[in-house]
Amino acid sequence: MAETSTRSVRGLTVLVTGAASGMGRATARVFAEEGANVAATDVAEAGARAVADELKAEGHSVEAWGLDVADPEAIHRVTEAVAQRFAGLDILVNNAGISAFSAIDSEGYEDVWTRSLAILLTAHQRLVRAALPHLRKSSSPRIVNIASTEALGATARDSAYAAAKAGVTGLTRALAVELGREGITVNCICPGPILTGMTNSIPEADRETFAHRRTALRRYGRPEEVAHMTLSLCLPAASYITGAVIPVDGGLMARNA
Repeated sequence: MAETSTRSVRGLTVLVTGAASGMGRATARVFAEEGANVAATDVAEAGARAVADELKAEGHSVEAWGLDVADPEAIHRVTEAVAQRFAGLDILVNNAGISAFSAIDSEGYEDVWTRSLAILLTAHQRLVRAALPHLRKSSSPRIVNIASTEALGATARDSAYAAAKAGVTGLTRALAVELGREGITVNCICPGPILTGMTNSIPEADRETFAHRRTALRRYGRPEEVAHMTLSLCLPAASYITGAVIPVDGGLMARNA
């Protein structure tokens, strides 16, 4: 068993979904720089490979896989390939996501709902189930699910997204209780306004206005700021933190006015 006081993930293996861009890319880099073996997966396989190539050129232990998290067979295949390549799997970061805004009475709402739950919630439990046999062999097994502050307070026209993300927080707590006796910690991060591909389409002036009015820090966050919280939850020393739902939102949820 690893020393619980260890504040290092060096030599541990982490599987990151949605690693081609945004918070996933930042997470892959942060773990790689800390000495972990990183499995960078993404539905955009070329993007995941670009991330892996960049980090490998810097001397880090990183491999890439194409992975559509809506495909259960692909989840099993890639998880097994990762565990075989790195002789185990210690950490799972469920990060892959999509933007899913649609009015409840819109014509395409049913499709948005189905796709949102498949990618934002169902995929999480499938990845956990695929990873469990390997996590059970780890000295420091960790699961981190990425939800959103939309799970804690919603925006108009995002009911499918908000419902899926709220489901992630519930799944996190339930699995923390279920897997706690095995020493597997399960935690959830709820990012607020973060500068990613999903928010790039928002005009800069509108982003600045929103951040000034809604967040305590009066700015959007950087993907790396979320990634470092993910890393913190995955340290061997973080062995008594489980079932937590942690906003990384610049104080958005704390601010009334």
